[in-house]
Amino acid sequence: MVRPDTLESLAHTRARNPAAIAQAAAARRRPPQALDASGTTLIVAADHPARGVLRAGDRPLAMADRGDLLDRVCLALSRPGVDGVLGTPDIVEDLLLLGALDDKVVFGSMNRGGLSGATWELDDRFTAYDAAAIAAMGYQGGKMLARIALDDAPTAGTIEACAHAVSDLARHGLVAMVEPFMSRRVDGRVSNDLSTEAAIRASAIASGLGVTSAYTWLKVPVVADMERVAAASTLPTVLLGGEVAEDQEAMFESWRAALRLPNVIGLVVGRSLLYPPDDDVGAAVDGAVSVLPRARPAEPAASG
Repeated sequence: MVRPDTLESLAHTRARNPAAIAQAAAARRRPPQALDASGTTLIVAADHPARGVLRAGDRPLAMADRGDLLDRVCLALSRPGVDGVLGTPDIVEDLLLLGALDDKVVFGSMNRGGLSGATWELDDRFTAYDAAAIAAMGYQGGKMLARIALDDAPTAGTIEACAHAVSDLARHGLVAMVEPFMSRRVDGRVSNDLSTEAAIRASAIASGLGVTSAYTWLKVPVVADMERVAAASTLPTVLLGGEVAEDQEAMFESWRAALRLPNVIGLVVGRSLLYPPDDDVGAAVDGAVSVLPRARPAEPAASG
């Protein structure tokens, strides 16, 4: 548990010895690759606060208590079958100082400037990690949000910035995890279109970003007709968790069905596991682990 004295220690370390963060990153035991031996992955997402998103389910400020959030993330990371974390520098660095990231995959969250509820929300500027920093810290990849609003001119800048980030990560041999949505404003607020057709279109657009797609993964919502969504690209695809679901079993079943698709390789889930309705983080995480098809068929031998 992240106790008050632990928070005090983190703050004092940051104030008196900030170099300890880079030292902890250098000393971290790193996994050999971004996927586990079975070719699947389960990543805990903890990058919401930097975009001003603190709500989880019916709790408007659930993620406002950093000690509590770190406690939940550390618990999730300690459960068997959890492969790593996705976060912004502040959260990832706290986890480094807490020694919670040995043998864990780390994805750095990159564009957090499209603040929730802002007039510029669709202008998803890159305000956190860049590719060079992710490489220097020894992480496995970077994640970016790519909301595409056809009636919003700044979307063009967001898409261009995402393309540059995909290219930069690829030059370092790092995974670019792209989370695409077709979006629009409804009554002044940004809304993501979760229809099958919109998810297909967003995946098709995101697949073509950058000078190469060799290191690109897609991070997509679970929607109706996931077979059609997955078929829109040959890129490795992970499923996002989205909002907290009251019916956890139904959520797990929807993930289980989507994970049977040939190019769906895992889960990247945050609030649904960290703030489940019954507040039992361990049980929620174990439930997610249970839906992963940990045994994948071997790749066919090369001919010739």
